[in-house]
Amino acid sequence: MTSTSELPQPSKPETVAVIAHGRIDVGPAVERVRKVAAEAGVTIVDEPTDADLTVAVGGDGTILRTLARLLGTDVPVIGVNFGRVGFLASITPEALERDLARVFAGEYRVLELPTLEVKLDGQQFVAVNDVVTTSATLGRMIELTYSVGGEDLGTIPCDGMICSTPSGSTAYNLSNGGPVLVRGVDAMAITFIAPHSLHARPLVVPRGSPLTVRNATSDVAVCVLVDGHQVAQMKAGDEIVIALGAQRSLLATLPETTFFGRYRETFA
Repeated sequence: MTSTSELPQPSKPETVAVIAHGRIDVGPAVERVRKVAAEAGVTIVDEPTDADLTVAVGGDGTILRTLARLLGTDVPVIGVNFGRVGFLASITPEALERDLARVFAGEYRVLELPTLEVKLDGQQFVAVNDVVTTSATLGRMIELTYSVGGEDLGTIPCDGMICSTPSGSTAYNLSNGGPVLVRGVDAMAITFIAPHSLHARPLVVPRGSPLTVRNATSDVAVCVLVDGHQVAQMKAGDEIVIALGAQRSLLATLPETTFFGRYRETFA
């Protein structure tokens, strides 16, 4: 099984929801989306879970938050890029009317993307993008003991660790020198943040090999962030287990949009 599989050709959406970035003015863009929908005979609904398709207007953060919100549903998300990077988006502001008209006519495809399952103290969380363990005290280094598939890999002094999905590998993971995971690789990336060691190297870990991280720092707590949101703190000796999960997020793209095409356009 690959980390990205394409679902059968979707039908023309009858209902669409629109989710916009909360911190930048994309009001005019949302009105453009509504106008295209009206011209295509598509009904705009307020609740994304009631829609056949959701349009995320913003950057990658907006798209990822929308994907996370719709986990467990069969509603795909297509992005219109009004952010700085927009790697997950396949529609540009300049082509909004043309490309959304195509999408509303059923001319799009849906990809299933993997998630991460996080377990800590009996609690369970799901990440679309990444899980980060970092110092709870600004400026203080931490020590993390980690193992993969039950095999101990030692203790690394560092500022933190990033565990990312393939879709999340082009975000915080990439900015810290981690590997880019191409869609289709059923794996997660493990990357240390500012490791104080010459032996700490990024790892690519396949499905079925869970990562266990323990806070080995005696006097500093470790924050656990799931898709950028703090969900817990680990005191000395606490452990967290991260693995590729069973749930999949649904990303809609234009038929001609490919991973390597977006990679070339965004990072070249």
